[in-house]
Amino acid sequence: MRIFQRKWNYEPISIETNSSDESLIKLDVKIERINRGLFGLTAKIDWNYDTTDETMVEAHVLRSSTGDASDYKLLPWAIPKQSLYDHLNTYYKDVSMKNFKHCSNIPQFEGKFQPPLPKKTYFGNKCVIDGDGLPDIVPSGFYLIIIKCYGPNQPTWSSSSVFKITQKLM
Repeated sequence: MRIFQRKWNYEPISIETNSSDESLIKLDVKIERINRGLFGLTAKIDWNYDTTDETMVEAHVLRSSTGDASDYKLLPWAIPKQSLYDHLNTYYKDVSMKNFKHCSNIPQFEGKFQPPLPKKTYFGNKCVIDGDGLPDIVPSGFYLIIIKCYGPNQPTWSSSSVFKITQKLM
C-alpha cells in the first residue's frame, strides 16, 4: 500500500522500438487513449532467445522543459549497465512488475528470479502506469527514456519513449 500518491500525470507522446533480429525478439508497442487524459500502453513482445548471465540491460532518462530535441539533458535517474538477471531482481521487481502485473503476462515472481527468462509471447493490454515504485514528485516537462538490452551472440534491442509530465491538480 502506498502511503504517498504520485503528484504528477503523464501522457505518452511516442514509443519507438528496434531489434537487430526480429526472429529472436520482435517488439510491437503502441499508445492507446483510454479516455480523456488517460493513456495506456499495449504491447506484444515475441521473445525467442535464451538469455545468459552476460545479457546486459541499461536505461537512461533525459528531460526537456520544451520537448525540443536540443533541449534534453541527462538525469541521474538511470539503470546502470547490469546483467538482465540483476535487473529482474531490482528495478524490474520494484517497479515494472508492480505497474504491469494487472494488465499483462510479464513474468511474476517472489524472492529471487530463477533463470531462464521464458521464451514466449508477452502481452500488455492498455496498461496504465500508476507510478508504484516511481518518485511521488516529478518536475513537469518531457522525459525521454532509452532502454537497451544486448549480449554476446544475442540480438540487441531497444526502446525510446517520450512522456509529457504535468502536475496533478489536487
